[in-house]
Amino acid sequence: MNQINYCWRLIATAISFFCFGLGGLLMPLAVLPVKLFTKDPQKLEVRIKWMIHKSFYLFMHLMKGLGVCTFEVEGGEKLNREGLLILANHPTLIDVVFLISLIPNADCVVKSSLLKNPFTKGPISAGRYIANDHAEDTILAAKHSLARGNSLIVFPEGTRTQPGKPLKLQRGAANIAIRTANNITPVIIKCTPSTLTKQERWYNIPHRRFHISISVRDDIAVTSYLDRAPSVAARELSKSLTDYFEKESK
Repeated sequence: MNQINYCWRLIATAISFFCFGLGGLLMPLAVLPVKLFTKDPQKLEVRIKWMIHKSFYLFMHLMKGLGVCTFEVEGGEKLNREGLLILANHPTLIDVVFLISLIPNADCVVKSSLLKNPFTKGPISAGRYIANDHAEDTILAAKHSLARGNSLIVFPEGTRTQPGKPLKLQRGAANIAIRTANNITPVIIKCTPSTLTKQERWYNIPHRRFHISISVRDDIAVTSYLDRAPSVAARELSKSLTDYFEKESK
């Protein structure tokens, strides 16, 4: 029975990734009617982000329905606000999918290389997500996005967590918080057993279906950091965030 279960989860995982890739390829076509009938740029962005949110919600439940994973969300009601700066740890490849599925107005800072991937280019372009090409441009785009009422998701590690190794946070997330004077909504993501890490391919599935736990914590105020030079404040905040995520993600 264990072998049958493993084989099914491998097939189900392949089906899930196929559906995600197909959805990414078809996303530009799916949003075309919305673009044609929505002239206001602000309304267009809201509607496309909502479409991606619902698509990721369906994908999340598809994986659950196929027996690939289970998940739980604690404190999800805290995400029902506008203009949040959401910082999360990054244990798996699909963390951003789970988060966007919970947030209708989600924006996200992504690697610019994903714009060259045919399976991810569609959603990223359609959702007007922020590519991290240049630090100053990223901060400015983040400020404008938050001002439009979007909730911005940032993975401060800049890449997926390496199991068993200390967390290494980039300073970009702290810079965004300081330069926009935006409090931080921390999210702790745990995946048991570990899967879809940077070192694993999609077919390296665990011995049993994995469980994703998402915990939305209380906001972290940044006001105490704003009375000093931005570079100093960002450095100190980044160190504090490293200690926070290191402790809470264990």
